[in-house]
Amino acid sequence: MTKARIFAHAGEGVWTPTPDGNRRRVILHTDELMMVEFAFDKGGIGAPHSHPHVQASYVAEGRFEVTIDGRTETLVAGGSFIVPSNLVHGVKAIEAGRLVDSFTPHRADFLADGG
Repeated sequence: MTKARIFAHAGEGVWTPTPDGNRRRVILHTDELMMVEFAFDKGGIGAPHSHPHVQASYVAEGRFEVTIDGRTETLVAGGSFIVPSNLVHGVKAIEAGRLVDSFTPHRADFLADGG
């Protein structure tokens, strides 16, 4: 096993288009944990979905309507949320913005499609 990368610098990582029209870049990952940045234009939708990973998200910029398991709240820069394993969740960008998501364990699907 190669030694894990433990530092990332601003702007590193390749942006990859997401199926719902936004973009993401993997910042860092180990087998146990992954950090990913998502960018949304105003009105961008993170379609409702679920996965077995636990997710913690930080609103780095913008304003988002976040729905988790049928409950919706509006969060602005500095806000955060946690999605327990297998709950349906999604977001809508009320303003253009960025989310920084952490997943445990890592999202192998994000690595398989190029980041």
